[in-house]
Amino acid sequence: MTQAIMLQGTASDVGKSVLVAGLCRIFHQDGLKTAPFKSQNMALNSGITASGHEMGRAQIFQAEAAGIQPDVRMNPVLLKPTSDRKAQVVLMGKVATDMDAVSYHDYKPRLREQIIRVYQSLAQEYDALVLEGAGSPAEINLRDRDIVNMGMAEMAACPVILVADIDRGGVFAAIYGTLALLQEHERWRVKGVIINKFRGDVALLTPGIKQIEDLTGVPVIGVMPWLEVDLEDEDGVALQRGKYVRTGERALDIAVVQLPHISNFTDFNALAAQPDVRVHYVRTPEELHSADLLILPGSKNTLGDLNWLRESGLAKAVLERHCAGVPIIGVCGGYQMLGETIIDEVESGLGQQPGLGLLETVTRFALDKTTTRVEASLPETLPGWLASCAGLTLRGYEIHLGETTRSSGCQPALWLQKAGQRVADGAVSNDGLVFGTYLHGLFDSDAFTRTLLNELRQRKGLPPLDARVDYAQYKAQQFDILADAMRQHVDIDRIYQIMQQHQEQAC
Repeated sequence: MTQAIMLQGTASDVGKSVLVAGLCRIFHQDGLKTAPFKSQNMALNSGITASGHEMGRAQIFQAEAAGIQPDVRMNPVLLKPTSDRKAQVVLMGKVATDMDAVSYHDYKPRLREQIIRVYQSLAQEYDALVLEGAGSPAEINLRDRDIVNMGMAEMAACPVILVADIDRGGVFAAIYGTLALLQEHERWRVKGVIINKFRGDVALLTPGIKQIEDLTGVPVIGVMPWLEVDLEDEDGVALQRGKYVRTGERALDIAVVQLPHISNFTDFNALAAQPDVRVHYVRTPEELHSADLLILPGSKNTLGDLNWLRESGLAKAVLERHCAGVPIIGVCGGYQMLGETIIDEVESGLGQQPGLGLLETVTRFALDKTTTRVEASLPETLPGWLASCAGLTLRGYEIHLGETTRSSGCQPALWLQKAGQRVADGAVSNDGLVFGTYLHGLFDSDAFTRTLLNELRQRKGLPPLDARVDYAQYKAQQFDILADAMRQHVDIDRIYQIMQQHQEQAC
């Protein structure tokens, strides 16, 4: 019988996703065939499985930590906000519909049977499952139709560890309040607490830990320190909280425009892992002045974010930097914005609007979403600073609603291999300074990334750097660092005991 444990949090962004990845790594190291599971995820950072299904990035990197391939069953429901009130609903990796919050709340009971079926199918294949909740289980206004916190724990019949973030303050109140708001049969499932993101001497916490254990009857089984571990984030909360603010001097300054509906900003983690690169996310024109490369990232609301670019003055600043000879790369929605025209009756309903006009392309949104992994190669000849990248191969994935066409004189950025055919993707300006593509994950290819960065170095009069970063190996090292820290600061033996005892009770 499969063993299972679930991590729930006192709030969003307390570190559940990272700790789930850590447990997946530990169980994998200990010889257990392990999988992550999150019944419902709300995030704009997503990825594509080998079978062409879309799922949240958090469950993808958790699967990687467990040493397995991502499977859409690990995240059967994905919600991708398109505005403050609506979200695209992705079921089992395919777009189902768009809904507002009230409609989705009414719809959730219909998802329970499918979630149970998917979870049970995973349980038949794995020795251990590590489940993740969303937000807090103490959202009492949502309790009656919960499918992701205690509702999911009940469906899986698994014990729960509560994660609390001490860095934001009020950790003991958060623990006590969360447990107090749970119903008795829910509180019974909570077998331990992990205090996360602690800075300082743990001895200072000892009196508080004893009091909270006495008050709640739930033991604190770990105090995790603040870790400088470099793992992916599932949504934009990390950007809003300034996690990606980079200080210190680096040879190359890469500016990523922080769009209001930015998606898949994990595309740029591989750049940030480079020893000579500072990646920073910008929201004002002034922040672009020092950039050696500008990147327009993906967006879940391309026209809405394009309007924001114009209102904020960033559109004008991007055009000015282009005139100054600064290279620009657009990925997915950012690629669409770089074109001449965008026609959208699907995503935003804003109709036809002009783009930034830096690429000779026209984008028309469609109802069918493209979701696929692909292998790609750059053209054999490329203009300007991109010339040394010609012919290089890379891998990535596509997630987009729009279809973009180039003018006859506009060169494609990439050649994709699809179903045995060579298909053009993206566009490059005649001078090579503007490069747009639908391919996510292109910077994960170390040969392409280092060649690109060395061209930027040459433009600044710097010598090339022979420092390729194998991003897959880099992530594996980060998972091991996380697992080592959890073994040191969390009672892993106690977690095994909790799982075993609950399994015996279930039998």
